[in-house]
Amino acid sequence: MTLPAPSLPVSLLANPRLSSWVRFTGDSRVAISPGKVEIGQGIVTALAQIAADELDVEIGRIEMIRASTAASPNEGVTSGSLSIQQSGRALRHACAEVRQRFLVAASERLGVDASLLDVDDGVISGPGNVRTSYWELAGDVSLDHDATAGVTAKTAATRAVAGHSVQRVDIPDKVFARPRFIHDYALPGLLHGRVLRPNVSGARLIALDEAMARALPVFVAIARDGGFAGVVADSEMAAEAALKTLRKGATWSEGEPLPDEDDLAGFLKSQPVETTVIDTRTAASTTKAARTLRRQYTRPYIAHASIAPSCAMARWEGDRVQVWTHSQGVYLLRADLAIVLRLPAENIVVEHMEGAGCYGHNAADDVALDAVLLAKAAGGRPVRVQWSRHDEMSHAPFGAAMAIEIAADLDADNEIVGWRHAIWSNGHAARPGRAAQPALLAATEIANPYPRMISTNPPAANGGGGDRNSVPLYDFPAWTIISHRLLTMPVRTSALRTLGAQGNVFAIESLLDEIAVLRNEDPVAFRLRHLRDERAKDVIRAAAQRAQWKPEKRTGIGYGVGFARYKNTGAYCAAIAEIEGSDDIRVRRLTLAVDVGEAINPDGVINQIEGGAIQATSWVLKERVRFDRTRIASTSWTDYPILTFSEVPAVDVEIIQRPESEPVGAGEAAHGPIAAAIANAVHDCLGVRVRDLPITRDKIIAAMELAS
Repeated sequence: MTLPAPSLPVSLLANPRLSSWVRFTGDSRVAISPGKVEIGQGIVTALAQIAADELDVEIGRIEMIRASTAASPNEGVTSGSLSIQQSGRALRHACAEVRQRFLVAASERLGVDASLLDVDDGVISGPGNVRTSYWELAGDVSLDHDATAGVTAKTAATRAVAGHSVQRVDIPDKVFARPRFIHDYALPGLLHGRVLRPNVSGARLIALDEAMARALPVFVAIARDGGFAGVVADSEMAAEAALKTLRKGATWSEGEPLPDEDDLAGFLKSQPVETTVIDTRTAASTTKAARTLRRQYTRPYIAHASIAPSCAMARWEGDRVQVWTHSQGVYLLRADLAIVLRLPAENIVVEHMEGAGCYGHNAADDVALDAVLLAKAAGGRPVRVQWSRHDEMSHAPFGAAMAIEIAADLDADNEIVGWRHAIWSNGHAARPGRAAQPALLAATEIANPYPRMISTNPPAANGGGGDRNSVPLYDFPAWTIISHRLLTMPVRTSALRTLGAQGNVFAIESLLDEIAVLRNEDPVAFRLRHLRDERAKDVIRAAAQRAQWKPEKRTGIGYGVGFARYKNTGAYCAAIAEIEGSDDIRVRRLTLAVDVGEAINPDGVINQIEGGAIQATSWVLKERVRFDRTRIASTSWTDYPILTFSEVPAVDVEIIQRPESEPVGAGEAAHGPIAAAIANAVHDCLGVRVRDLPITRDKIIAAMELAS
């Protein structure tokens, strides 16, 4: 048998130059430059651990360089729980090769066979107490070489840092209030900008009387390009005042009608669609169905609702522009800016700075173009644009609403013999840099506007979009999975954490629970019986054991289970929810087990699962974009409530550590299982099935009335 030739990790194949990943600096430190960005998920810490292990240096020597189109590897976008899989693997290979090159150079300088040399915190030593270091050899060892396949990284057993919890490298700056967030960073001569946008959905600026705003003493400049308009001033307060005055002189066109928010399923099913058969399975033998359960599940449009609104800075120097923003894909943003500005990409530098995490496509890219357009009127001074809460909740992309229908064919014993799953949803991806037209909001407003991009779905090989996690991991004899992507988009949608996985797992796991109850079979045992994947079984067993499934029935308390493997290829996660059903549903405790393969930083994995579980709880119980037929109505925390600190459940996480397995991301593993576990716990507590998210008092009452 011929073994396949070794190949480079995908990110290293795209960015093979070793010097773009690793540099040894004069202060005995190591600069590591990944193309993935920190958005609160702790990725820079895990990547630093990987580098420390492969280079044999203390993690305190490592300086993680934030992503920039000027120097960093182009790793696309930080999304889909792929940073460890892509950047981690690339960095592990690159650092292993760098270490190997330095050992060869040390061998030549010291006259000792490379196999006899050791590295300890960057010091290379051998027999007879001979020694040198990375920094002494840095002038002799060029890293301006492409990585080569076949380099062997350390085995899991010989890694000293990966697999152990370490303090996050980004936290000290945040604790001691050093300006790490873009919202806190001020360039010399900084001006402040605000953009004029309509309150009515889809309206366009058709006339603007600028006289009143120009008469203000705080005014610096007005930028206008077709339907795009904004103000530049010396302070944020002055910019706000100028914008308020400018708005009085604006005349808008009529807007575009929005759907009926109380009949999203009807709207989604009535629109023109692109239909794709995601997967089919044909039964080896035909068993006649004795009955068919048909159920519909929905989720609403969901906002990113980042605590801090989107922010960016831009500065022009001639025909070159530099941009600072918290975009998750600096190279992709640069590509769209180049289209809008009609500039060569090399004339644009996009620097990443941390912002409030969003885990998806919020307005970080939109605000960058806003800043660039306003900075044109600033005479070479930098301009900082920060959106308002109203802007963020009105104009940023939302996570797509979904309607899911599942028909389960059951035999006479209520065993599943057929499964049909259909999804209606807007596309879940309209990120910049992926099409011939830009995806940025201001690009649709300028004098020669681009059309609003209709959101698409990533291909199934990349995890899919609306169809993500729609193919059952369970061993059903037959199924058909179909996705209907809308070709209209009155409500702007793009990537939100998990894309369609949360909705699909909620639907699948809810119906599975219903069938288990119908069979009078324990829901955990029912799932285990339909799974072949031992790692899947292990997380379910671990969560059930940790939660002491299933406690004695108590009035007003319910328990539910949910499970998924993210994208069917990533992290395994099982969740047990304990809820209290009184005036409102309160989630008391969430117990989760997760398998991410090799957990580089176990504490970081736990943080991600905890955060995902809490966010999913907020989605399930509270979050829903509200709108009437003309405008988005949920533009404040009052109109768009999220889970408060007093409502946060206790979250208990168990990691099944598998150091021999390739690591995968944890950031999006919990959302689907948590949604299903809470919904199933509500049924256990109250005896009703709520199939429309969020699970509010009104939805419970409606379900009770329907059941009666």
